Amino acid sequence: MIRGRIDDDTAELVFRLLFSSIFIVLGGEHIFSDGLIQRLMPEWVPWPRLLSLGAGFLLLAGGASIAAGFRVHVAAIALGIFLVIVTIAIHVPGMFVYPPELPRDWGWLWDLYQRSNFIKNVCLLGVCFHFLYHEPGRYSLDHHLELRMTFENAATAPAEKAD
Repeated sequence: MIRGRIDDDTAELVFRLLFSSIFIVLGGEHIFSDGLIQRLMPEWVPWPRLLSLGAGFLLLAGGASIAAGFRVHVAAIALGIFLVIVTIAIHVPGMFVYPPELPRDWGWLWDLYQRSNFIKNVCLLGVCFHFLYHEPGRYSLDHHLELRMTFENAATAPAEKAD
């Protein structure tokens, strides 16, 4: 049994790192190797490379923010909005329309791809919602900055005079 062997702060850190890994990896893929991503974009998407780069930086920044435990609530909102937009604009229509260049006998693979991405995004959105009400543990940048601010405030507070 793992519970009891790992403290809550360590478990919280592992949770943040595992969750954020998908956004960090996909962000890097959008920035450095987005050929396949662009081919999978619907034809109506304008400026596919520019949108891919923008999405990549958002994914990378949001994922890194959650991994570091820095402004987790803000990152969760940004990633959640991204997930809603991509799910509604890309994956929902993709479940009903095949790309014209897709061979007919590959339709099952396209269906599987779109359904699995839809469900994955819904699950990720659930975790983003969780992060809105979540406070990162002691292994987070926010915790470190809060301690530092408390220490600095205590050091600069005027000393009380004894009467």
